[in-house]
Amino acid sequence: MPPVIAIDAMGGDRAPAEIVAGALEAVDACDVDVLLVGPADVLRAHLPGNEAPARVEILNASEVIAMHEEPAAAVRAKKDSSIVRAAEAVRDGRAAAMVGAGNTGATMAAALLRFGRIKGVHRPAIAIPVPVFGEDRIQLLVDAGATVDPDPEWLVEWAELARAYARVRLGVSEPTIALLSNGEEPGKGDGLRKRASELFADVKGFVGNVEGRDLMRRSADVIVTDGFTGNVSLKTMEGAVMGLAGLVFGVVDERGAPWAGAAEALKLRLLEAAATLVPDNTGGGMLLGVEGVCVISHGSSSATAIVNAVRVARDCVLADVVAMLRDAVGAPGEAGRTRAG
Repeated sequence: MPPVIAIDAMGGDRAPAEIVAGALEAVDACDVDVLLVGPADVLRAHLPGNEAPARVEILNASEVIAMHEEPAAAVRAKKDSSIVRAAEAVRDGRAAAMVGAGNTGATMAAALLRFGRIKGVHRPAIAIPVPVFGEDRIQLLVDAGATVDPDPEWLVEWAELARAYARVRLGVSEPTIALLSNGEEPGKGDGLRKRASELFADVKGFVGNVEGRDLMRRSADVIVTDGFTGNVSLKTMEGAVMGLAGLVFGVVDERGAPWAGAAEALKLRLLEAAATLVPDNTGGGMLLGVEGVCVISHGSSSATAIVNAVRVARDCVLADVVAMLRDAVGAPGEAGRTRAG
């Protein structure tokens, strides 16, 4: 049987239209069944004939958590919100995984509070795929914003989790791990990074420190940092790529330039080469450390982004990634799970 993926249809800047469109496309593109979560009357208005087609089911949820709301408080107060109901569908076995493109903190909180943590994991982390320039491959940035002020030991936990996840997400049998710092030397960095660097000596696959310039380059398969630094790094990369694209296409389109005759052909080639850098094409980030599959897509997700996020969720379910994550930290099976909150 194809896995059922619960999708928060109300999460994201372009919800529900783009989310529903992506969910419908994902059914055939990813060979999954879909559980669309949100106000039933709103969702039906975006479905063909105002009815759910084959392999699509609607789970009614009367509330929505907005992007500006405080995550934990909103999840606790809005128990009938689309993101909470999606998480409960996974917890209760109605769905095998969830995908959300809304409030990242709320998506994480809903998964954490409804799934519980993997035993032995102190805090979850988000593993975000980062494209590598000029190559058809990605690296993982962990944490991209789930836990902004971790203890050094937690970075080691995330490295172990990310290494297990990378085997599925990257298709690498022995993923390499690096610690993001302000210098390659082991003694560089603040207190967090200095202490973490010492602890990483015992982590298999650890190749040392890397700097910000090593993101989006062939440096390490997994780059580990705290959630604050990771999120700032992620947004900086997104801004730099967008700025660079604007600069390049602006030059290509200059009127009267010697290359004007070749501009259209050049633009097509540039768009083809840049496809790997578009966030919609890389799939969402995996929430590591919880007892279930939760994929977080970016806030401006298009239908294409949702399809790719669903594909990541499906692959994680079929590979039994959660069991692999438990093994990575020496946790017992589902019977030993802990509830958070």
